[in-house]
Amino acid sequence: MATVFRKLLGALPRMGVQVVDLGPGAAVIARRGGLSARKVGADAWMVGGRRATAAPVVGRQGPWGLDKATASRLCARHVAGLLARYEVNCVFDVGANKGQYGKQLRKQGYRGRIVSFEPVPDSCERLRAAAEQDPDWRVYACGLGRKASTEQMHLGWKTMNSLLKPSDYGQRRYRRFADTSTAEVRIRRLDEVMDEAMAGLADPRPYLKMDTQGFDLEVFAGGGERLGEFVGMQSEVAALRLYEGSPRMTDAIAAYEQEGFEVTGMYPVTREDTTGRVVEFDCVMARAYAVPGEDGPAA
Repeated sequence: MATVFRKLLGALPRMGVQVVDLGPGAAVIARRGGLSARKVGADAWMVGGRRATAAPVVGRQGPWGLDKATASRLCARHVAGLLARYEVNCVFDVGANKGQYGKQLRKQGYRGRIVSFEPVPDSCERLRAAAEQDPDWRVYACGLGRKASTEQMHLGWKTMNSLLKPSDYGQRRYRRFADTSTAEVRIRRLDEVMDEAMAGLADPRPYLKMDTQGFDLEVFAGGGERLGEFVGMQSEVAALRLYEGSPRMTDAIAAYEQEGFEVTGMYPVTREDTTGRVVEFDCVMARAYAVPGEDGPAA
């Protein structure tokens, strides 16, 4: 049986009112036509029209739900464009979890090699399943760091498992940090695995993506002198630190810039619901002089 709400929505168009039905309990109405809606998240839509560029309809995710979904989409498109512009043919996916990033790359049209690193056994098993039908997606069951070693990794934090302990701020923000277990995982250096990972590529043009929950700068340090081979990179940098010993955003970016990378985009990953402060950004960077066919930027 139709609810009063549904009956009203059905009657409004006959009165010259446009209705954009967003699902149970949600709709946008306008006195003039031209509205359209596109779902951009589990509970968020982008609504546009002739006189408005965008208007959010906010649900359970709060006022930042649309912002988070939009930033994620924009970052994925930005990275896809950068990979194409710099003719990247090998993406090092460090902290691959269950293969979400690799799947996103394929969805965005990237057809080059993907080399994923994931030390957590359960996640790595899911990662292998995601990559098994892809002939140029390789999986390494290890993490990367400053030195080759065996370390204790904190588990039970879903996608936030880390080699680092949670900070006081992190424990206040995420209840999941209260329950933890540890497992011994293998850590290798980036420069140690590069030859094997890029074997068979006639002219390797690698890109480094890192999402290691506070450990990105350690991964980066393990690249040593071979960091100069990467034409671009991506790192999750922390404005508010969730893990003990993780670098501040400014320190991480300074270290990347010291190696010749320059920022091409910054996209919020998470925010505080109450204040709107950004907790972490996806920082996308590239070497401007590495654009094929270009002489590089002016000094």
